[in-house]
Amino acid sequence: MAIEIGTEAPDFELKNQHGELVRLSDFRGEKNVVVVFYPFAFTGVCTGEVCAIQKELPRLQNDEVQVLGVSNDSPFSQRIFAEQEGLDFPLLSDFWPHGEVSRAYGVFDETKGCAVRGTFVIDKAGAVRWSVVNGLPDARDEREYLAALGAL
Repeated sequence: MAIEIGTEAPDFELKNQHGELVRLSDFRGEKNVVVVFYPFAFTGVCTGEVCAIQKELPRLQNDEVQVLGVSNDSPFSQRIFAEQEGLDFPLLSDFWPHGEVSRAYGVFDETKGCAVRGTFVIDKAGAVRWSVVNGLPDARDEREYLAALGAL
């Protein structure tokens, strides 16, 4: 079960597509954060979703908001995926320990071995303010993130 709205978001430290460590707590007090879990790079629905985020990036990511994509792929796969799709936001690897962060957020599918499509809007204080969790085949609508951010 996904973490509830109003609870403190579990902190994490994951490598991005360039091998750099990214900590959720680094944004505390500075930016709201949109954490987007997706199952696997290079798959149809996931590619469509991250490309939709990229298209809306000027409205989604700015001085007040940081977007973080998270999957269970390795950082090496994430790098090629980001380069291939022209993605300008961090893709974080929840590869090892496999799915640790996805589990902390309640979006890891134990039978499939990957994260389901969970999205969490976390405010500057570190609290979850909005979330949506979709199954593997069901794409999300990035306009919902924009509406949730507008409500902060």
